[in-house]
Amino acid sequence: MSARFGTNDLLACYRRGVFPMGDARDDPNLFLVDPDMRGILPLDGFHIPKRLKRRVKQEPYRVTADTAFSRVMEMCAESSDGRETTWINSTILNLYSALHREGYAHSIECWDDSGKLVGGLYGVALGGAFFGESMFSRATDASKIALVHLVARLIEGGFTLLDAQFHNPHLEQFGLVEIPRADFKRRLKMALEIRADFYCGRSGSSGNFTGSGAVQRITQMS
Repeated sequence: MSARFGTNDLLACYRRGVFPMGDARDDPNLFLVDPDMRGILPLDGFHIPKRLKRRVKQEPYRVTADTAFSRVMEMCAESSDGRETTWINSTILNLYSALHREGYAHSIECWDDSGKLVGGLYGVALGGAFFGESMFSRATDASKIALVHLVARLIEGGFTLLDAQFHNPHLEQFGLVEIPRADFKRRLKMALEIRADFYCGRSGSSGNFTGSGAVQRITQMS
């Protein structure tokens, strides 16, 4: 893909239901992906396992939004147990950081008591669609708790589509379903017509849900 591929091109890709990936972290090239089957997490049927629900309510981490976007991406790009390689290369890091500065890419962060970033995720918001890109965890349940807070925020903000891109066994516990490409693009078209608000009318990272509040908001929807 051309090095001149910019944020406007990236947004155009998302609007037509495709997204870029890299072959490897040390390879700057990108390619576009348009899966035959698309993984989505239904916002009106998101399932929180009972143990995790208790954990979220205990608030083991401080959860914020958009306070450390680049750091979240960098930690998603790091190799970890069970994931020795990653598709997040320097081109991806630079492109999505620019998209974040333009207000389209967002992150959810989990911090431990010492102030260390221990989990999080990032993705792209367009209309009423949120395209989940990657998540990481360096402490028990951190990425899962970030996901629960993301879903509560999306529901509150009026989003209707949460794209998980591919089937992922890790996400099955939350109600992940696979749908054909044509069905996804039909849902995407409708979602793009919605004016959703990632901040839910709140003031950025200071307007977060409590753990109990996040669980309650999701339970009301499902």
